[in-house]
Amino acid sequence: MSDNTHEHGVHLEILHQILSAATHEASAAMCRWTNGLITMSLDEVREIPLEAVSTEYDFGLDMLTMVVLTLNGEIGGSMILCFDEENGRDLAASLLCSKQRQTGDWTPLERSALCETGNILGCAYLNALTRLMSVDLVPSPPYFLQDYGASVLEQALMEQAALEDKVMICRTRFTRGDQELNWNVFFVPNSQMRQMMEDALHIDA
Repeated sequence: MSDNTHEHGVHLEILHQILSAATHEASAAMCRWTNGLITMSLDEVREIPLEAVSTEYDFGLDMLTMVVLTLNGEIGGSMILCFDEENGRDLAASLLCSKQRQTGDWTPLERSALCETGNILGCAYLNALTRLMSVDLVPSPPYFLQDYGASVLEQALMEQAALEDKVMICRTRFTRGDQELNWNVFFVPNSQMRQMMEDALHIDA
């Protein structure tokens, strides 16, 4: 193994540790928000070429329901919470205490329920990173959209792709009891945030 490859692996392992801690905090918030129904865990932190994103993450051909938060500024990034139609509707119905999932156009209440979910997750995640890096990270208000997953993720990755050969993605999975759900959070830090996360753990080590 070359020195560069070894160093690269160490950096990813450091980032995995940081993001695991943030995910643990977000999972506790998610569990409270859903009355103990839903938990989450860090799935992976990896680097891949931008052109491989659409094939590595099989979003299918259907549009997904997403809630997006962004961090603007020098230390920035994006957080994308995405569901297929069935799972997004089920979560909205559960949060609104409805016995049946709705069909047709999403109502304002359903959209609001999913956006609040994204807000709770995003704030828990970023609070953990804020404490680690000693820098204030304030997300934008979450917004609801329906689009193709690969397209939205690639747009979030463009800033990284302009500076690096490979882009870094953190993916989180959700479970209800022992059942894995078709939900994911993709966290995409920009280059400055990524560097600050690595530096913060070096200082604490």
